[in-house]
Amino acid sequence: MAIDVTVRRVIPLPPGQVAAYAMDWRHDAEWTQGIRTAELTRSADGGGFGVGAEVTRTAYFLTRRIHYVLRVAAYEPPRLLDMTSVAGPMPMHVTYSFEPHPRGTQARIRVRGGPGGLFRLAAPLLARQVRASLTKDLRDLERRLTGREGDT
Repeated sequence: MAIDVTVRRVIPLPPGQVAAYAMDWRHDAEWTQGIRTAELTRSADGGGFGVGAEVTRTAYFLTRRIHYVLRVAAYEPPRLLDMTSVAGPMPMHVTYSFEPHPRGTQARIRVRGGPGGLFRLAAPLLARQVRASLTKDLRDLERRLTGREGDT
């Protein structure tokens, strides 16, 4: 069973401001569920962060510690960051997008992949957990950027 989960949230700030923070791997652990560390382990083809760059993340998911590496497949600030896993417990494709919205920015995260190993047995649970985590990620992103606490 393949996983394909998309969550959206309108954040009351301009797309450039939201994307600049969310697309910066140095902030991953501040707003992304379960991520403990993120490290740029390969620079982009032209140096720095961009297409070809790789970020290694250490996270906890369903009580398991996992390490995975995401390679940047597309990087079009402030609109799009698309990454695919090149190492980790399951194949994964993560897309962040940010579009203008009358109330600010329509932020969207989409995660696609096929559960591997032990995760294959728990695919329905995994999809629900991914949706819950991504929903909280966008809520936390908004809180961090706007300074609002207690919003849902």
